[in-house]
Amino acid sequence: MPQLTSDLIRLNNLQLASKLVSDEMMLGIQTSRRSGVGTEFEQYRHYEPGDDPKRIDWKLFARSGHYLVRESATESNQQIRLLLDLSGSMNYAEAGVSRLQYAQILLASLAYLGYRQNDQLSLYGLQNGAVQALVPTGKQAFLKIVGTLETSEAAGQWTIKQPSFPDFSRKQAEMLVLVSDFLQIGDEWIKLIQSIAAPRREIVIFQILGDQELDFNLSGFYRFQDLETGKEIELQADAVRDTVRQAAADYLAKLDVALRIPHVRLIRVRLSDPIGRVLSAFLTGKNF
Repeated sequence: MPQLTSDLIRLNNLQLASKLVSDEMMLGIQTSRRSGVGTEFEQYRHYEPGDDPKRIDWKLFARSGHYLVRESATESNQQIRLLLDLSGSMNYAEAGVSRLQYAQILLASLAYLGYRQNDQLSLYGLQNGAVQALVPTGKQAFLKIVGTLETSEAAGQWTIKQPSFPDFSRKQAEMLVLVSDFLQIGDEWIKLIQSIAAPRREIVIFQILGDQELDFNLSGFYRFQDLETGKEIELQADAVRDTVRQAAADYLAKLDVALRIPHVRLIRVRLSDPIGRVLSAFLTGKNF
């Protein structure tokens, strides 16, 4: 049974929550140990074009239906940069789960998976129009990332005209994982992604949205607040339902088109989606 996000939040232990999500997602994918220098353990990853078919574990394929290849610790040394949107709109919540809490567990779970396969991990925050290096690559990066995520707070606006990641110029292949609502006033988020997209850089965007943001099934009189500026507006939900739904659909369609960039993948999830299931779909390359 998938771990509910609300249950994971009640644990009040991000490291444990990340392990529970990751173990749930990896259920059925086995790991084993073997001796030898530089081959401290062996794990599995999904087959990719160019891999030697002889490395596929056909017995595991018969049980799981997935093409998995063996990989030792020394073979998995990918640079993974985790980027967390810390603008005020990340405080949006539904059913007792905020977007920030969802993002914290999602990133901690990805960090745990990276830690298990000996990846190089680092964490960045995007807040008040600036990109902040929160945890650099190095020893105990996973524990530092979890600790930083636990104390992270969202506030302010994300407005940036000339986004730049000055230290993202390595030639080494890397993966950037951005978790955000990806809601923008102009095209600031799109420009950000376009500015850092590169052939040796895989960019994965987890766009987290609430059910009401997508479906807007509210009825009656409401006071709505912009979580970034604090501005409020009073509206009759029934009167604006169709307009809001159409605006949301148009915006998401625009994003889908704008982000059809090589090596960029957009994964749209709801706050009600089990995190383990989201990560499983991500790692297997399936649509969620």
